[in-house]
Amino acid sequence: ILPAVDVGKSVSRVGGKTQLPAYRSVAGDLRLSYSQFEELESFSRFGTRLDESTRRTLERGWRVREILKQGQYKPLKASEQIASLLSVTGGALDLVPTEQVREVEAHLLAAVNEQLPELCTRIEAGKKLEMADRDSIMNKIKPVITPFEQVEEVNANN
Repeated sequence: ILPAVDVGKSVSRVGGKTQLPAYRSVAGDLRLSYSQFEELESFSRFGTRLDESTRRTLERGWRVREILKQGQYKPLKASEQIASLLSVTGGALDLVPTEQVREVEAHLLAAVNEQLPELCTRIEAGKKLEMADRDSIMNKIKPVITPFEQVEEVNANN
């Protein structure tokens, strides 16, 4: 399964100008960070030992890849895309196992659609995403994500 977006082939300069302002603000650094992730992922296949920071970067990249996947004939509204991207780039999904990201995404999109209809309408209308709007989205999705989080075990031998 391939992501719905091919970051390396994306026409970012032209395409970015046509995006909704809310989408641009959330996805701004995503192209660069995802490209860096793909490069790091390729390098990590050589079997080198990974430090904690590199491991976390790879894990977030795998979650971003899961969020970018989209079912055939199942388009997402702009507000849903923004909520998904905000959840992964904001670190809300960092403790969710990668194989559960799609399931969690379905739950968080339902929560955003049900609990923030006015915000969804504003995003669809092309309004800018304010910091308060970001906070509202994160506050609504955090309780949905928490039951899926897997707490990392600390090795007592260290």
